Amino acid sequence: MAAPEPEAPEAPTATRSRAKDHSPWNWLLFVPIVVPLIPAFFNGDSPRLFGFPRFYWLQLAWILLGVATTTLVYQMTKKKRGER
Repeated sequence: MAAPEPEAPEAPTATRSRAKDHSPWNWLLFVPIVVPLIPAFFNGDSPRLFGFPRFYWLQLAWILLGVATTTLVYQMTKKKRGER
């Protein structure tokens, strides 16, 4: 008696396409990636903020920049309920 052959997974009938949002707002998402890579921002100890050198408080500023940019791009590119 032979073992039953495993069933092949069913191919999806309709494949989902990738999002095709070519909005120019998406280019803003490069800002929080590129800006922290500029070494000129880190070449110094001053100004100090609450006693912390520039390097440390700029790390928090980059996080806030990323959140603000992502939120702005999301709000400007989200589709209305009727457009889905």
